[in-house]
Amino acid sequence: MYTPPRKATQVAKKATPRRFVFLLLDRFTMINFAGAIEPLRLVNHVSGEQLYTWALAGEGGVEKTCSNGATFRLDMGLDEVERDDTILVCGGIDIQHTTTKAVISWLRRESRRGVAIGGLCTGAYSLAKAGLLDGKKATIHWENQDGFLEEFQEVKLTKSVFVMDGNRWSTAGGISSIDLMLKIIAADHDEDMANTVADLMIYSTIRTDQDTQRLSIPTRIGVRHPKLSQVIQMMENNIEDPMSPADLAEEVGMSTRQLERLFRRYLNRSPKRYYMELRLQKARNLLMQTELSVINVALACGFASPSHFSKCYRSHYNTTPYRERGAQGTTGVGVGVRLSI
Repeated sequence: MYTPPRKATQVAKKATPRRFVFLLLDRFTMINFAGAIEPLRLVNHVSGEQLYTWALAGEGGVEKTCSNGATFRLDMGLDEVERDDTILVCGGIDIQHTTTKAVISWLRRESRRGVAIGGLCTGAYSLAKAGLLDGKKATIHWENQDGFLEEFQEVKLTKSVFVMDGNRWSTAGGISSIDLMLKIIAADHDEDMANTVADLMIYSTIRTDQDTQRLSIPTRIGVRHPKLSQVIQMMENNIEDPMSPADLAEEVGMSTRQLERLFRRYLNRSPKRYYMELRLQKARNLLMQTELSVINVALACGFASPSHFSKCYRSHYNTTPYRERGAQGTTGVGVGVRLSI
């Protein structure tokens, strides 16, 4: 096995290991967990010392199964940790239900003791539910942002890859936990150590907390047209109070007819249709991720009446909002179900 040179990173001998406690929630996503724990292992490998240790915790203290079906044996239950430990909550599917009362109580207790706590992927929901993110900046996977914003208005939600606000951290899901851990490693040791670990993982672009998690609009839609991107951005920013095609066209300096032609040419649909799809997508996220009533979901997505909302929803998704929520309740599907990243 390749052993990288140690000359670039000087590590003090007999350093006290820093311990991370990974709280595994039911159906947590493996990619976030692996992205956080592997950099720690590699630091130990590179340095030739045990600079980091870790423990797997979870309610019940026996085992937890992640969203892909793999099962992990736990080292501990919801026991008291050392004050110098760092807790990382590994979230995933159905976070509203896997964030149990016992988990919330444990997080609050450890927070009162001054322990640093972070949330990976939907783990930020658990922190927010426990009140640990009130008045702080945070991030969560883009698919979960609509529901999070509705439920936790006191949290300063961002679209960053990761956020470190004091001793409260959060990541956006996917491989963003790698970026967070490399940031921590650089702070604990030095940039050379973090870069060496990144090289070993074939991780060529280390992102910062200034990087956003979603692709740009031109990349997402596969079209590089500045005015089209500008209009779509305005649509995404005005879901609750939709703008008229005339107002959208005026904002970018074109006529309504020109705007219609632009959307037909590049997206094969009218501006009105595209806008409706954005609003319905947000409505579906809110139905699946929050306890908002169907009426309030309709209002949050710019529909003046529940009947009109239901008609549009049925036309697009072949089911009603009420049945969508009912089906979700019987299957246990929840936050993050579609991507489970």
